[in-house]
Amino acid sequence: MKRLRHALVLVAASALPIAVLSAPATAAPALAAPDIPVANVQAHLTALQNIATANGGNRAHGRAGYKASIDYVKGKLDAAGYQTQLHTFSYNGATGYNLIADWPGGDPNQVIMAGGHLDSVTVGPGINDNGSGSAGLLEVALTVAKQNLQPQKHLRFGWWGAEELGLIGSTRYVNSLTTAQRSLIKAYVNFDMTGSPNPAYFVYSSSGQPTGSSAIENTLKAGFQAKGVATEPTNVGGRSDHAAFARAGIPIGGTFSGAEGIKTSAQAQKWGGTAGQAYDRCYHRSCDTTSNISVTSLDRHTDVIAHTLWSLSGAPARAALDCVRCPI
Repeated sequence: MKRLRHALVLVAASALPIAVLSAPATAAPALAAPDIPVANVQAHLTALQNIATANGGNRAHGRAGYKASIDYVKGKLDAAGYQTQLHTFSYNGATGYNLIADWPGGDPNQVIMAGGHLDSVTVGPGINDNGSGSAGLLEVALTVAKQNLQPQKHLRFGWWGAEELGLIGSTRYVNSLTTAQRSLIKAYVNFDMTGSPNPAYFVYSSSGQPTGSSAIENTLKAGFQAKGVATEPTNVGGRSDHAAFARAGIPIGGTFSGAEGIKTSAQAQKWGGTAGQAYDRCYHRSCDTTSNISVTSLDRHTDVIAHTLWSLSGAPARAALDCVRCPI
């Protein structure tokens, strides 16, 4: 997650023929998403920590630790039956890598995409920022494979490189797509920092975002509400990898457990934790290790990833959100 002073300014949504997501007036209950075992997510975080430890203490762009992280995630997905590809780019004299993973099946003209950045800063292993979102996405993807999920819409996952240097990887990916390819992506949900040790339960605000984003926001909120967890909207602006998708007119959403911001007394009363302290005191520091994780937050946010993807993709009883005004 980038600091605000590095934020990109989101421009108005383009005139691309993006589908509008809206809740149906009446429908039978959707297939419920499974509970994602948090121990499995923690195991991925341990693997990322070990990779960083073996490669100079970080998983940053252009460093051996980042490539090893990509290889770890790709290996898990390849073994599970995903169609994976490395999307390469060059930045600051080094090769960068995005990993794109498609689950076979579903309507290829209606793509539901989820992603988060996999790189760390150079000073530390980046286990909360953003091993947490990356590990949660990986375990949800593996659960899709374990259940042989057959959603109505096509599921795609992305792990982005060089986010910490200015959202480079995700921007290069979106810019590499044709207008027609972008129009197939009906939703992009972003998960950047989900295990903050003094956690918040923020959901990206749809205000000012492309048409269709409000339905995604409501789906994310419903996932937390089902767990009895109150949420707050947050305007993350251009701080993370949803930004390039929003600029392309793609509906976006996401969750966030907080970074350098300070938890208020009201938030501590609502969510627990310590008022007057940062959500993550190790944000962009060497202490962002496996010890810098709230397991409760990691568990809740990861389950909401699953809830959102099961709902948006129509898995498989019905689509929780219908596509209307879709491009021909």
